[in-house]
Amino acid sequence: MADKTEERPRNSKRVFINNVDEYTSKNIARFLDSCVVGASLVDPGEADVEEDDDTLHDEQAKLKGATFQIVGTVSSQMEEKCTFIAEEYSNLKREDLLYHLMKCDVIIYDITQHADQIDEAQWAVSAIHEEIDQFSGPKMFILVSTVMTWAMTKPADKDDPEIPFTEEHYRRRKAHPNFHDHIGLEKLVVKLGKTMSWLGEVSQVPIFGDGSNIIPTIHINDLAGIIQNVIDHKPKSQYFVAVDDSKNTVEDIIKAITLVLGPGKTQNVSKEEIYLIQELTQTDIDSLLVNLRIDATYLKENFNIQWVSETGMVENIEQITEEYKQTRGLLPLRICILGPPAVGKSTIAERICKHYKLHHIKLKETITETIEILESCVLMEDAENDQSEAQEFLDTLKENMNQNGGRLDDQYVIRIMRDKLRTKPCMNQGFVLDGFPKTYEQAKELFTGDEEPEDLQSKHEKKIIPEFVFFVDATDDFLKNRVLNLPETVVEGTSYTPEQFLRRLANFRERNVEDETLLNYFEDLEIHPEHLEKICKKVGKPKNYGTILEEVEEKERQQAEQQLKKQAAERAEAERQEKEEAQHRDQCWGEWHLEEVRRQEHDLLESQSETLRNYLMRDVMPTLTQGLIECCRIRPDDPIDFLAEYLLKNNPEA
Repeated sequence: MADKTEERPRNSKRVFINNVDEYTSKNIARFLDSCVVGASLVDPGEADVEEDDDTLHDEQAKLKGATFQIVGTVSSQMEEKCTFIAEEYSNLKREDLLYHLMKCDVIIYDITQHADQIDEAQWAVSAIHEEIDQFSGPKMFILVSTVMTWAMTKPADKDDPEIPFTEEHYRRRKAHPNFHDHIGLEKLVVKLGKTMSWLGEVSQVPIFGDGSNIIPTIHINDLAGIIQNVIDHKPKSQYFVAVDDSKNTVEDIIKAITLVLGPGKTQNVSKEEIYLIQELTQTDIDSLLVNLRIDATYLKENFNIQWVSETGMVENIEQITEEYKQTRGLLPLRICILGPPAVGKSTIAERICKHYKLHHIKLKETITETIEILESCVLMEDAENDQSEAQEFLDTLKENMNQNGGRLDDQYVIRIMRDKLRTKPCMNQGFVLDGFPKTYEQAKELFTGDEEPEDLQSKHEKKIIPEFVFFVDATDDFLKNRVLNLPETVVEGTSYTPEQFLRRLANFRERNVEDETLLNYFEDLEIHPEHLEKICKKVGKPKNYGTILEEVEEKERQQAEQQLKKQAAERAEAERQEKEEAQHRDQCWGEWHLEEVRRQEHDLLESQSETLRNYLMRDVMPTLTQGLIECCRIRPDDPIDFLAEYLLKNNPEA
């Protein structure tokens, strides 16, 4: 079939559909091929209004030529090509398939027909997402899934089960057991619009010099508004200063940023040390050390600007921070790891935190840290109200610990853990909860409090509820042997003594056989616990503010290694092909030689049989022919016997 790419109008959209020879995909393709891009945006109005009809015709005339160009894979080679499909692909390697996907504006994957398409669709959306920096324009990924991912969902209203579900309930859906892969892919497609976390390793953000220099700023949307005014007003002046009203110093700006995005602490360092930071260019350094007071008087007096951030960055830091995080995809990554004692949760959590630059939240360390913070607040001389509140809470905690043999009641543990998860570092970068909460009730109090899960739907991303829950398990015998083989230096002073460990293990098993288990809590929130081996696959690649120097060097090193491996593989492939060609030549020579021997044998047999053929043609065939004619004339009862006697009687040599 002719490739329609050459005739593609500028406003057309290239659409990829998987298994385009199947019923659903074929009909989608056929329908889109008959449509005009943007036609659904045109309001036809009332049928009896002439003006609306004219408007409709005008709009359709503008859209003329903007068509959908359909391409796609086929499950089997069709004998007759469909006229509405521009290109068909079959048996593609994944790198070739990705090449075709990247050329499309819209990618449609239907996973309702064949389950084997789930893996391909999962790979496709992940591979496209990894190439997001290479996009020349916006792309849309549409997943056609099945309603079976809603099959086990509880009624929206327990008292009135007749109330239908809507799109607003999609977070609560529960899939039929046979369709967990489908719902997992649905979540992946939705989630890939977000990226993960960012670097937040420094304990104090540096302020170079005394920080008193003033840096002029302006919001990007305000700058765009000024440009709009310049276009509309056509002013005589040819030079404009575009700044907001703020006179913020470097110290003001850095403190505001670190309070909402960083550790909340700053440190003054000398200007000379700025040149020791390899990541900063000379332009960056000059921008940090500039000191300017500027007023944009002409803009205010002559332009009509709808300011977004007229008062500057510091006063609007919350709004600007939210815009920044959304633009960069710097959304927090929240993970909870659950499992029996001694199964290795802390080891796994440490590795995840190191890989994704997250905060490791452990119960014992968090309680100790909270008490230390309260004690330091009590010693401070200023902020009397905060000091009295800290003193009161500290006394309450110590009294409760004395009454319970060094342990805290759940209400205080929940408060401490909730405060920790709501700190700026955890809310910004994300966290890994290590082995807590332990029960259904603890989880409910920690994450939702008095609110119902339905009330959290619109706030889900801003809350502290984990996005991913990983459950690690092992047999009791394995866990017991693991603890028994631990060195005494490791066990001493911990809860891994034989008596304590066996009690904790028994309590864990008892808690996880009831109806309301901890895993059931997350299932109710539509957060399905995953197995350990799926962590990196489910969570994805780590993201941060930008590439640091070490990462650049590591990437270059990896690229060099990959290049060397590629060259070695190419050499090995060339040697293999050369060897195969030599073997093929030897095989062809052997086959040719055998064929030549057979031909010679055939010629010999032909020459030897020539005398016999001449004898048969000269002496036997004439007599045999006359015998057959005579047999047909007489028609004896036994034609064979008659023919044999005839040949004996009329044998020329007799």
